[in-house]
Amino acid sequence: MWIEDKHEREDDLDRYILKLYITGRSPRAERAIANLQRLCKEELEDCYELEIIDVLEHPQLAENDRILATPTLIKQLPPPLRRVIGDLSNHEKVLLGLDVQTRNERAREKESQ
Repeated sequence: MWIEDKHEREDDLDRYILKLYITGRSPRAERAIANLQRLCKEELEDCYELEIIDVLEHPQLAENDRILATPTLIKQLPPPLRRVIGDLSNHEKVLLGLDVQTRNERAREKESQ
């Protein structure tokens, strides 16, 4: 299990807390990790915390979060809690499934305020 914290802002509403559950270091797990890290870098900039959890090493955490398949990505914050299952290769579907605003959407929102 490891945590990648890219939080440089104080406002927790702008911060995404993500958990990626994987099973070992399989090619599918490695692909999901790489896809998620790329998506976070491109879309979430410096406002996320990513925890990668291997269910073989931490089965209780997987059970607590009711993980039935891997890889599974959970967005804990901001609400609502969302889940996406798979290798996360389709960034558009992942963003939509997690209800995450893209960098452009956040910029437009800030300009209109």
